[in-house]
Amino acid sequence: MGFSDRILGRKNVNGGPRIESVTPPAALTGGELRIIGSGLRPQELLRPKVKFGDYEGAIVVSSDGFVVTRVPEGATSGTVVVATDGHTSNEHPVKVAVPIAESLHLVTNPALDAEGNIYATFSGSRGQKAPVAIYKIDTNYGVKPFVGEMMNPTAMAFDRQGHMYVSSRYDGAVYKVAPSGTTTTYAEGMGVATGIAFDKDESLYVGDRNGTIFKISRDQQMFVFATLEISVSAYHLAFSPTGDLFVSGPNDRVFKIDPSGTVSTFYKGLGRPQGLAFDVDGNLYVAASLSGTRGIVKITPDANAKLEVSGQGLVGLAFAPGQSVILATSNAVHHLSWNIQGLRLIPE
Repeated sequence: MGFSDRILGRKNVNGGPRIESVTPPAALTGGELRIIGSGLRPQELLRPKVKFGDYEGAIVVSSDGFVVTRVPEGATSGTVVVATDGHTSNEHPVKVAVPIAESLHLVTNPALDAEGNIYATFSGSRGQKAPVAIYKIDTNYGVKPFVGEMMNPTAMAFDRQGHMYVSSRYDGAVYKVAPSGTTTTYAEGMGVATGIAFDKDESLYVGDRNGTIFKISRDQQMFVFATLEISVSAYHLAFSPTGDLFVSGPNDRVFKIDPSGTVSTFYKGLGRPQGLAFDVDGNLYVAASLSGTRGIVKITPDANAKLEVSGQGLVGLAFAPGQSVILATSNAVHHLSWNIQGLRLIPE
């Protein structure tokens, strides 16, 4: 190794590039991946080529030890390589989510029923009345209208009987939707209603942007469960395997609320956290930005955070059968095979 190579930190005895890791390990098209290795920049300080199969990713920044690239249109799950000076690196696996429905408008998680059908909103801007409020995407990814008359549908959850519950940030109501799509009003008067979630007793919790978490029992009695500060982008809800309620917002935090209603900050330092979900091991996944990159952030029970999926515009997620996940951006839903067992959301 020559003096210039030592200065640049080159470690490849054969002069070729080598990939040691790719983070995060999964992305949507357009998402940024950071490739760590050695010999990743050509000798003439030009940009390397990063190939996802037959497709070349754009380079955001590059050096000898790392490259930041964007997943190109057309890329699928497989391997990525870096090419410099006529040499090609070792292959490294990456997962790329597949879009399954577009022309939507989601502001938080999609929802899945007991059969694995996916539900996604066309939420619209405040006061916008869209022809279709909620779409149903069957297990073959066929898309059809499910609910028409509803203003600004926001969050969705299912009960044991297969009824869907939908919050509206327009009128502060929660609507109950039968499997046929017939809609009735379930509860009213909850401010700017956003996130909803069921506990194991099938009480329904509703987050209000004005800072109140409401609890609605099965006999439809309504209580104030907890009070937080006002937020412009929350509150979205999820129950952990231990029965604590987690709430995203305001703006940079995830709160933990124990069964007695005591509030504590679980994690601080996210950018605009929105939809959230748990796996069976108690890890929390949040659609948020971490260190400036948008995606799905995994937060362990001891509050260690790491970006697991990179993707612009991600607003929520829902675990699906077969160790996969449905990812929602503001205008589409995507499928990703993920080897993670999600926590069942429909109360048993």
